[in-house]
Amino acid sequence: MSKENQQNSPKQIENKGVKSKGVNSALWVLSIACIAVAAIGNVYFASHFSLIVRVLLLVALLVVGVGLAAVTNQGQRAIGFMKDSRQELRKIVWPTRPETTQTTLIVGAICLVVALALWGIDSLIVSIITFLTNLRF
Repeated sequence: MSKENQQNSPKQIENKGVKSKGVNSALWVLSIACIAVAAIGNVYFASHFSLIVRVLLLVALLVVGVGLAAVTNQGQRAIGFMKDSRQELRKIVWPTRPETTQTTLIVGAICLVVALALWGIDSLIVSIITFLTNLRF
């Protein structure tokens, strides 16, 4: 074998783990079928089986349905996105309690100042309109 054949091309590396369209569609159909059977079967068999049996079957079918959805191409991308999001959340420097309290008080004070300023401007406009039109509000 030549070295070119032994090395992975960028396209092969990019498509590693990607399922064909048919397999992906079949997995989605099975996933949706499991979830639908869980929902419909829970209602249909309400009088035939006890609650604990229905709950266990419901949970089992939902786990199978979500598991099948997770191995699809879109499911793999979603799992990768969640992992990346979790890594980004770990990088965040969260504010301390005193910083949060101080920021909250500053926002409250600014809201109070703006509210008083708007109340004053509104009162001034009402006074001017009352003076000009002789109407009482």
